[in-house]
Amino acid sequence: MMRSLTISVGRGDVEDLNAFLDERLLAFNVAATGIGDAAPLHAEVRDASGAIIAGVTGHTWGGCCAIAMLWVHEDQRRRGIGRALMAEAEAEAIRRGCGLVTLSTHTFQAPGFYARLGYEQVASIVDYPKGHAKIHFVKRLAA
Repeated sequence: MMRSLTISVGRGDVEDLNAFLDERLLAFNVAATGIGDAAPLHAEVRDASGAIIAGVTGHTWGGCCAIAMLWVHEDQRRRGIGRALMAEAEAEAIRRGCGLVTLSTHTFQAPGFYARLGYEQVASIVDYPKGHAKIHFVKRLAA
């Protein structure tokens, strides 16, 4: 029964909640699979002043790498920075024993970029967001 529970919905900072949920879900996943090698994966590019101009985040776990975000400053796009970051992320994933990488993007973001890097579209969700689609990709890595 939920009568004595409180649900609060917010739009503010969620870092603490994300950290809490990540910790709990990882504990559950390790207990369910026996695989406890999860680790964050990230790389960044900074300019001469120290400002971040590009970055990639994700994690590795159980022989898989999941890329969560890749961003390159609009003034720095089409210069090979995104490709270099993805190559570094894939190389680190291989060092960690991963055999595949997964990621998602939208039709208005970079599906062509990922396809050129050898990622294969495995699913899409139409109207996410409305008028567009979310596309899921996978790439098998060679050791």
